[in-house]
Amino acid sequence: MKIYTKTGDAGETSLFTGERIGKDTPRVATYGAIDEANSALAMARAFSEIPEVRQKIFDLQKILPNLMADLASLNRPALIKSDDVQQLEEEMDQMDKNLPPLKSFVIPGNSKAGAMLDMARTIIRRAERNYYALSHFEAVHSVDGLFLNRLSDYCFMLMRVEDYFVEKKSAMLV
Repeated sequence: MKIYTKTGDAGETSLFTGERIGKDTPRVATYGAIDEANSALAMARAFSEIPEVRQKIFDLQKILPNLMADLASLNRPALIKSDDVQQLEEEMDQMDKNLPPLKSFVIPGNSKAGAMLDMARTIIRRAERNYYALSHFEAVHSVDGLFLNRLSDYCFMLMRVEDYFVEKKSAMLV
């Protein structure tokens, strides 16, 4: 089977549910931004020095296809569930317990993986903006918007964990 199909040569693509739509539509922009975020997460996972962060990123990457499928489908039940949102919240609460309190704005870039996690966070914020723009014109699952909102916060928390423990580890070397 060839990787290219030529079916998109006229500027259209197929949704997961088979409908053809323009590649420049808000729906495609939304799930495309999630795809970009997944690539940033892949880079963060490859560079992460903290095994627990690598695992959390990997677990997240396994659920992102469900989010993209929700957005690339019409008239299908959501694959993302409120339990997925709750799990992100619970994990963020646990991470927060292991970090010092925030006293100022965080400047990303203290570690390679942390910088990539911050990039993923900003891409997810764009996906969230695209999602809400789409929601003004087409039906979307509200849980997907909640998940996107928590997802950017989750990436922020993973960045903080990565940066904190990488800095702590290097401080022990001095």
